[in-house]
Amino acid sequence: MASMNVSVPDPMRDWVQRRIDSGQYASVSDYVRDLIRRDQTQAEERQALVEALVQGERSGVSKRTIPDILAAMKTAPDATDA
Repeated sequence: MASMNVSVPDPMRDWVQRRIDSGQYASVSDYVRDLIRRDQTQAEERQALVEALVQGERSGVSKRTIPDILAAMKTAPDATDA
């Protein structure tokens, strides 16, 4: 496993240490690995959203009206009262 050295201000170091002391993380490395995993997940979710938005924009304007869409939602098999 590769290692990295990171410098942070004292308040950030103290924050991380409190997270470790509380038992949420076993070590600084565990905390940083969790942050990186969360960042990776967030980036993937953001990219999926951007791709969906681009796909939606490329699909053009729907000819369906809002009442048409609402009516279709009400008759859908999995429709629930909101």
